[in-house]
Amino acid sequence: MILSWRRRRSSNNKSSEPALNDSSLDTDVMIPTHFRCPISLDLLKDPVTLSTGITYDRESIERWIESGNQTCPVTNQVLNSFDQIPNHALRKMIQDWCVKNRSYGIERIPTPRVPVSPYEVSGICSRIEVATRCGDDRKCVELVRKIEAWGKESERNKRCVVNNGTGCVLSNTFLSFASVSIEKHVGLLVEILSVLAWMFPLGEEGQSKLGSTASLSCIVWVLKNGDLSARQKAVSVLKELLSLNQRLVDKLAEIEGISEALVKIIREPICPKATKASLTAIFYMISPSQTSVRFTSRFVELGLVSLITEILVDAEKGTCERALGVLSGICDTKEGREEASKNALTMPILVKKMLRISGMATEFAVCTLWKLCKNSKKEEDGDGGVLVEALQSGAFQKLLVLLQVGCSEATKEKVTELLKLLNLQRNRSNCVDASMDFKYLKRPF
Repeated sequence: MILSWRRRRSSNNKSSEPALNDSSLDTDVMIPTHFRCPISLDLLKDPVTLSTGITYDRESIERWIESGNQTCPVTNQVLNSFDQIPNHALRKMIQDWCVKNRSYGIERIPTPRVPVSPYEVSGICSRIEVATRCGDDRKCVELVRKIEAWGKESERNKRCVVNNGTGCVLSNTFLSFASVSIEKHVGLLVEILSVLAWMFPLGEEGQSKLGSTASLSCIVWVLKNGDLSARQKAVSVLKELLSLNQRLVDKLAEIEGISEALVKIIREPICPKATKASLTAIFYMISPSQTSVRFTSRFVELGLVSLITEILVDAEKGTCERALGVLSGICDTKEGREEASKNALTMPILVKKMLRISGMATEFAVCTLWKLCKNSKKEEDGDGGVLVEALQSGAFQKLLVLLQVGCSEATKEKVTELLKLLNLQRNRSNCVDASMDFKYLKRPF
């Protein structure tokens, strides 16, 4: 096999070099067969040898094993061990060959970092447990930063760290130091949050410790008082916790300032990731429960409805889905619907986003519209203001199109009910041109 290094390099400089002719193929560099991975047939970048004696590129053989295979791809022998021993001698030979052929545009492969092993992870976890019992926060910071550095090196390292119980150990350390003094140990606590953000799910014991009142109070404290980076880490962890256990909402209700902290992240954006995490946390907090009504009322008081409508004007897909979900949840309450109805942007935004984002966004938009229109008469909207506004925003035509393109059964029921409500109001007003209603609809026969 021949890898056209010279030809590839030339194609990247078309403006300065003439196109290669057939004679240039003679200068292509042939990669020695033993420098190739038997799986990918590419140049080995991180050669490792299995128990069968065959060498592969680490990334390729890891994918092979993670797919459920238990044999050596070349010999087809069952692997007695999945250990991958770095072949330093071969890697050095490949690097020397790359340097020798650099005039042909071949770049020297970097020396790979040795991935972390389960033994190393278990060792550092034991040291963290000892430092926690001794109350040595400096040693804990040093060890947590070591774990964070491992995670930044590769996804493989992250998997190894997560799969060896690190999340539970760090959750216990977080709870221990948060129970003593948040202000005194805030540096360590933020470092732990930074690592825990990519360790979910933590396991039952880890989630229990991180979901304790003391731990949640610490997370809320960081949300209110931390710097931008710390607040981003805290809201990411809170979002993951709530996604796994919504019963934590009852505990959060007893912690002062959580609603204000989450709304502040939306009002004063840190980054898109933090905004989405905050919206997701709010969504779980206002999901139907006895406590959710209190949270919804507080979010309405803090002006969340107007913030969401502003976000929806030009937000990207993920943020739009979450914002529409929160708006739908807010409209479960009377005061939420009143606030949404008063906002001039609500109806045009719902209609505009109905078919433009995703199936999930469409369901949330229809559900919110349905809640506003269905309850308009019950809440003494005698002049049909909500329905008239929906008609003026083009909701009738948009809903008809939605029936044509298809949607879930639950959404279809809401669409049908909305069309009946809007049609009654439409017959009483001249706000909709009836001749345009079915212009773009296909006949069903």
